[in-house]
Amino acid sequence: MSLHLKIFALICITALIGISFVPALPQDVLYHDFADRRSFLDIPNFFDVLSNLPFVIVGLLGLWALRGGVTSGGKAGLLLHYRIFFIGVLLTGFGSAYYHWAPDNHTLVWDRLPMTVAFMAFFSALIGESMSLRAGQRLLWPLLLAGFFSVAWWHFTEQAGRGDLRPYVLVQFLPIVLIPYILLAFPAPFRNNRAIWYLIVCYLLAKVLEALDVYLFDLGEIISGHSLKHLSAALATYWMLHALLTRQRVANHAELRPQSNTPPINQ
Repeated sequence: MSLHLKIFALICITALIGISFVPALPQDVLYHDFADRRSFLDIPNFFDVLSNLPFVIVGLLGLWALRGGVTSGGKAGLLLHYRIFFIGVLLTGFGSAYYHWAPDNHTLVWDRLPMTVAFMAFFSALIGESMSLRAGQRLLWPLLLAGFFSVAWWHFTEQAGRGDLRPYVLVQFLPIVLIPYILLAFPAPFRNNRAIWYLIVCYLLAKVLEALDVYLFDLGEIISGHSLKHLSAALATYWMLHALLTRQRVANHAELRPQSNTPPINQ
């Protein structure tokens, strides 16, 4: 096992052990208290609902782009991963809109489930692209199951009065650490892979905007941080579509090898 794979495994093991020492994390009841509560056209929380439309658009565009198979910027063996990703994005648009129509723990389930589908499909696809095609293929369903379990565990423990978000937090934030590491430690399978970095930046920006929900809305009561979070997160998913349409394969890309400054030998 290479040093980079050992570090990858160490990060995963450390996260699993570390989260087990954290007390159960119930859902904060104030989470549902969003800044922008304006209603238009008989739609409550109008802008938080409407700002999910870009997810639907990107999801449909992605599925349309993949209708005939993998595009030039993807790997044929990962077609299912890409399609599940865009299905997750599409369903996130509907699930998040449903949640923001009437925010509570029950509707939040349908917001989080499709998000984990998209996230786990993307994570396994990236493993398949950069590390090992076979590993990415084998990890797809276990990772999707882990994402489903994390939401189901939170929901059922919340119903039992002892809500526990720890598995969901692990599913959400461990890949955020691992994805940049994969991009930095393993050779890029595509020449113009910057779109994946743009995806990461937009996703992190979405998290910042979410935290600034009230502050940004108070600036002029035009749009809230949470509505902007939806737009930034949807832009992140667009960059995956852009990558699949524009990237070019590296002919001599080798899997499971750390990056090297030595130029590849043309064969």
